[in-house]
Amino acid sequence: MNHADWHPETLVGHGDRDTDADSAVASPIYQTTSFRAASSDEFAAMSGMPRHDRNYTRDGNPTFTRVERIIAGLEGAEAALLTASGMGAISAAILTLVSSGDHIIAQKTHYMGTAQLLSTFLPRFGVDVTLVDQTDASAFAGAITSTTKLIVVESPSNPLLALTDLGAVADLARAHRILTLCDATIATPINQRPLSFGIDLVVHSATKFLGGHHDLMAGVVAGQASVIEKIWHSQVLLGPVPDPFAAWLLLRGIRTLPLRIERHNRTAMRVAQFLADHPAVITVHYPGLASHPQHELARRQMPGGFGGLMSFELRGGFAATERFMTGMNLPSRAVSFGGFESLATQPSGMWQGSIGDAKAIEAGIRPGLVRLSVGLEHPEDLIADLGRALSRVEGA
Repeated sequence: MNHADWHPETLVGHGDRDTDADSAVASPIYQTTSFRAASSDEFAAMSGMPRHDRNYTRDGNPTFTRVERIIAGLEGAEAALLTASGMGAISAAILTLVSSGDHIIAQKTHYMGTAQLLSTFLPRFGVDVTLVDQTDASAFAGAITSTTKLIVVESPSNPLLALTDLGAVADLARAHRILTLCDATIATPINQRPLSFGIDLVVHSATKFLGGHHDLMAGVVAGQASVIEKIWHSQVLLGPVPDPFAAWLLLRGIRTLPLRIERHNRTAMRVAQFLADHPAVITVHYPGLASHPQHELARRQMPGGFGGLMSFELRGGFAATERFMTGMNLPSRAVSFGGFESLATQPSGMWQGSIGDAKAIEAGIRPGLVRLSVGLEHPEDLIADLGRALSRVEGA
């Protein structure tokens, strides 16, 4: 049976079976820096091109190969490349695809690390970057120049869960022979497959939902094999290579990805509806709600579900969010998202430190905003806990 015919639940368990001859049911960890060669000819073959996963672990590793095979299958990609972090994947990909004098179009709202890479790092090396409103497909068209080589998007975006019309951006880019890259960390390949809309490359911070257990850091980029091979060359030079044990933890987490995402989707929808009806809440940013301004696009673009991340604004500003945060018992106040335990943060405190107060407000990151990563707790327990915390806001 062709792997392309398998559903995600089957693919995560069997998509890596043909990566090596090992007969172990539970995949082994290749916790080694080097592999032996039996002869000079074999050594030459191991050290040559294309990439080989049994030579030196900076070049590749059988544990990496298993993860890459499964993620490529989930995304409908020819190949994938595992990295040490989500920023490792984004940085290696972008630095491979552009050179001095090239132009990038990106959306105004990106993950903080990506935003800093685009706004401060790349211009130092002669790469021009134009930022546009991700919700306006025509803005991407208006920003194209003769030197535009890459369009970078993130959908849904962090922390306001705005969407980019992936099909429209992909069609526009293809007509101008521009490559496209989408950060789909929040959606996961269970809920959204950017390549199916014509996007060239998809990246994930595998630290989040793909790993799912708050215990590893990794990233991945997937797409056409020839492009992934070029990005691999950059990774070997720059060094954002994952540790085999982290890769094995990721492999273990991915085995349950479809089950976990189904639960995240279901619980998050219930939580979002609860928050939307609560008098202490001004607005909820969640693509699954009919009140979301891009809900119809979300329904077309995210057929698997709407994800486990949301944000909402409380009446009373930053002081209200502080009362709310200290009133919670189940969600932890911690960065990151996508794991088994619910996490909550105050984005204004995080973003203002990196982009400043004025730009944070301009980006819609207001003092009363809370970002909530919905975990795997029972929805009734989580809603009850959030309700008790919200009562502190109302009481004040």
